[in-house]
Amino acid sequence: MSELTRLTIAEARDRLRKGDVTSVELTEACLGAIDRADALNAFVHKTPDIALERAKAADARIAAGDAPAMCGVPVGIKDLFCTEGVASQAGSKILQGFLPPYESTVTAQLRDAGAVMLGKLNMDEFAMGSSNETSVYGNAINPWRAKDSNADLTPGGSSGGSASAVAADLCLGATGTDTGGSIRQPAAFTGTVGLKPTYGRCSRWGIVAFASSLDQAGPMTKTVRDAAIMGAAMMGHDPKDSTSADLPVPDFEAMLTGDIRGKVIGIPKEYRMDGMPEEIETLWTRGREMLADVGAEIRDISLPHTKYALPAYYVVAPAEASSNLARYDGVRYGYRAKLDQGDGVTEMYEKTRAEGFGAEVKRRVMVGTYVLSAGFYDAYYNRARKVRALIKRDFETVFADGIDAILTPATPSAAFELGREMADPVEMYLNDVFTVTVNLAGLPGISVPAGLDKAGLPLGLQLIGRPWEEGELLNTAYALEKAAGFVAKPAEWW
Repeated sequence: MSELTRLTIAEARDRLRKGDVTSVELTEACLGAIDRADALNAFVHKTPDIALERAKAADARIAAGDAPAMCGVPVGIKDLFCTEGVASQAGSKILQGFLPPYESTVTAQLRDAGAVMLGKLNMDEFAMGSSNETSVYGNAINPWRAKDSNADLTPGGSSGGSASAVAADLCLGATGTDTGGSIRQPAAFTGTVGLKPTYGRCSRWGIVAFASSLDQAGPMTKTVRDAAIMGAAMMGHDPKDSTSADLPVPDFEAMLTGDIRGKVIGIPKEYRMDGMPEEIETLWTRGREMLADVGAEIRDISLPHTKYALPAYYVVAPAEASSNLARYDGVRYGYRAKLDQGDGVTEMYEKTRAEGFGAEVKRRVMVGTYVLSAGFYDAYYNRARKVRALIKRDFETVFADGIDAILTPATPSAAFELGREMADPVEMYLNDVFTVTVNLAGLPGISVPAGLDKAGLPLGLQLIGRPWEEGELLNTAYALEKAAGFVAKPAEWW
């Protein structure tokens, strides 16, 4: 593997400015690494021509002295983001052949900042999954392996391809989306950093919708500093998205002092789950100690409605998905089923959706349609919305009480073997137990790699911040990252 692909975004930026390396050299190194890593199935649509064209343009900008921080940096784009003229399938057969005539706002901002798109990354179909096993492209594979085992592990989901690509040094950073943990859980499983911004910080325009009141884009990177750099380039107000916040985006990197003396970190008692593995418990305790050692005050807190978060999420998210996915019908774009003579438009809808959607997507669409139906709307959907309001109020109460950030585990386990949990959807849904509250409340959250389990697999800690205070959250994460000193990398086998 080329030493260039191991660079962080910050290191690459500094070397590009000094002229030690060109964007073309960096991009060619990444393209070579991608071609050698087909076993990981992380990149599903490669775009070498676009990449080299943008790298040349970035080198010209850098030479002219007109270069934002991301200029010349090679990144991967999750397949959920529409990219002009490049296949954008959301990991689904039903969008087969769809080449958007437009660019999502987030990828347009990265492009305009000079970032180099290497290609599109694998993901769970329509972002529905926690293991990247529902993708039409097949499983994405985690570059990490357990000690004394050759078993393929999940990179997490739904942003599994993004996490795998960053962990394996195929790109310097990647875009992800997070509806219930789809940035933070894969980051924890792969020893990378994943930032889910406050709802409304990143435009959702041009990102294929799963659950519109929960979806949020964010960066997946090798370090917290890189998350600050790439995150700032992705965020900002967009008049095309009615939920986009008209707030200035601060210079997050400049806020990374690592000084969190006097900050109050909350430890929620409700996140201490029955049957939580001892290694997760130990890591969480170590996280508390590390933050206390650098001057933070640790305080026990209560978020009493946490236990209702998972059931509420799995009512709200499928309900919104069933509405959003109604547009995929085979009429205007994407896959269309072969019809028999005499079939009408109803048969076309039915056959197209039956063949085009995978099993997990169908399950969630049916659940969503059920909870929105006339007889059950109040019993399920309205009740879930009320629970969501109570969860949001729990967080508002503790933040009003002087808490600056909340420390929790990121996941209930390390990465598990592919195929292990697919048989039981409820078992799979439990992977989101620590992350869904953040989406329900619209808060920023970040996963930071903090240690290895006894099988040598990475484990992550999650920090939850106040709304719109990504800069403060990143600085606390930076202090935790420095204290944890996580530098492990997967051994190359692919």
